[in-house]
Amino acid sequence: MRTRRVLPTLDAVDIGDHVCHLLDRTDDVVDRSRAFVADGALHGDKVVIVGPAPRTGSEFAPLVLDPARLQGSLLSAVRREAAVADREGFRSLRVLRHVVPGPGADRSGGWLRSELDLEEFAADTGAMVVCAYSSADWDLPVLQQIMCVHPHHVGSRPVSPAFRVYRTEQEGWTVTGTVDSDGAVAFGTVLCTLLAHTPTVRLRCQALEFFDAAGMSALADAARHLPDRKVVLEGTNETVRLAWKLSGFAVPDVPVVMAP
Repeated sequence: MRTRRVLPTLDAVDIGDHVCHLLDRTDDVVDRSRAFVADGALHGDKVVIVGPAPRTGSEFAPLVLDPARLQGSLLSAVRREAAVADREGFRSLRVLRHVVPGPGADRSGGWLRSELDLEEFAADTGAMVVCAYSSADWDLPVLQQIMCVHPHHVGSRPVSPAFRVYRTEQEGWTVTGTVDSDGAVAFGTVLCTLLAHTPTVRLRCQALEFFDAAGMSALADAARHLPDRKVVLEGTNETVRLAWKLSGFAVPDVPVVMAP
């Protein structure tokens, strides 16, 4: 079972982990991630770096997938690399993704769909995925949403809302923590992104502590965002179910099912 974890360093990354690595403005992504890449040889893993093409002569040049030059989506590319790694007898695939802002859609949420795809990929295949973000390139609200869709992160920076959404089953996602006013917008954005690709989103909520009014409103709005969509929350506690009912959201025009 995949669980939320804080890693002391990238040395602790394990099979199936999807890690958010926040870098300070002066950090170099290659220097900070060198051990993760080098451990590929130690453990028999194939290594792929996703990011801008390196300067000529870089020691990692043969390992790099430049998103600007990919034929098809990033998800398709890493799935192909995972299949090749399996055929070639590697234990697993290590993906170091250096995420840099792009124009238009990338800044308005395209990165979120990509992160959710990579979360499914790591959970389904056992690949190890580290996504490195520099605080010099991204605004704090975006970094908060980034943290929400990674079950693992390095260090203990309090930059994200108090919840996580991550993959646990072939057809389900787990929600942990509290969805309150600080995280309501991020939660709604994550749900809308999931619902855009599947008519029913199943959320395992055994570790969900509470929704406040803003969180419940975000849930209701996301469920109604597109036609013929539904959100099913499984394992909700009595407090959450009662608050949902008393807040007036347990009505037919809000396609949300809350189950114990």
